[in-house]
Amino acid sequence: MVLGGPAVGSADAASACTGRLAKTVPFKTGKLHVYKSRSYACAMAVAKKPGPRRSMTVTIQARGGSPVTDRGKYTKQAGPVTVHALNRCVRASAGISGGSASTGWILC
Repeated sequence: MVLGGPAVGSADAASACTGRLAKTVPFKTGKLHVYKSRSYACAMAVAKKPGPRRSMTVTIQARGGSPVTDRGKYTKQAGPVTVHALNRCVRASAGISGGSASTGWILC
């Protein structure tokens, strides 16, 4: 399920974020990747070991905006999810099968 406005990506819409890789946060069961282009920020949760469907979630939020989340049962990744982030900080979080990570406010 994908929640958010018109600048929202979904796990089925694309396999990767555009822009430059701005931050990677590893955790026990995967990695949280945050990408930044000129006006947008994008996040993905990628499993350490792709395999059977399991619970995954990824959320990104621009400061002052609503969070955008992709949550479901996936084999490899949750996301990408995208927010408009021109001149705004963002924060992202991810969870895969009990492991999780978050960034705090970044890209300020």
